[in-house]
Amino acid sequence: MSGQTCRVATIADLERPDGLAPVRRALGVQAFGVNAWTAHDAGAPLIVAHTEEPDGHEELYLVVAGRATFTVDGEEVDAAAGTLVFVPEAGTVRSAVAAAPDTIVFTVGATRGKAFRPRGWETDRDVLPALERGDYREAERLLLNALDEYDDKAYLNYNLACTEARLGERDAAFGYLRLALAERPGYTQYVRQDDDLAALRDDPRFAEIVGG
Repeated sequence: MSGQTCRVATIADLERPDGLAPVRRALGVQAFGVNAWTAHDAGAPLIVAHTEEPDGHEELYLVVAGRATFTVDGEEVDAAAGTLVFVPEAGTVRSAVAAAPDTIVFTVGATRGKAFRPRGWETDRDVLPALERGDYREAERLLLNALDEYDDKAYLNYNLACTEARLGERDAAFGYLRLALAERPGYTQYVRQDDDLAALRDDPRFAEIVGG
């Protein structure tokens, strides 16, 4: 059922091959970030190790089914179905793996005191497969379309720089790279090692942008 008063879906219906159920995008949620992650095999990753910097999100995780092992700043948390794991500090490193088959973790996040803004990583599930199979024109199309959807454009601009570099479009690649680093200077650490940007490294603009 779908309409102005109610939108209904199941996690299973929304689940993609990589285990992500993009709840926020599928239901059109605008007030907070919300998704679900499923791992069908014990030992499979559910939540990749990450922080919520610089966005500052608090995150709440609910184990809906199965059992998960969370690692929060190096401390393991055994989480059976029904367990809530709240990580309030954005700089805390957190991750989770399935400790039982068919484990589902539901996640909710937002920044306290600020209006929620969707983030560009949501494009990963479409863009990264295109990049991996070398379909750079399709990746370019998806990223350009996403620029109007998200406020945090650094991630999108970085991937556009990688895509344009692979396509041999150096001027465009440097343009997007400058935009990405202006918003997120911390990306510099990835620029020096990213194979997607290898074609740019012999250009004087590369050293100018990344500082040597």
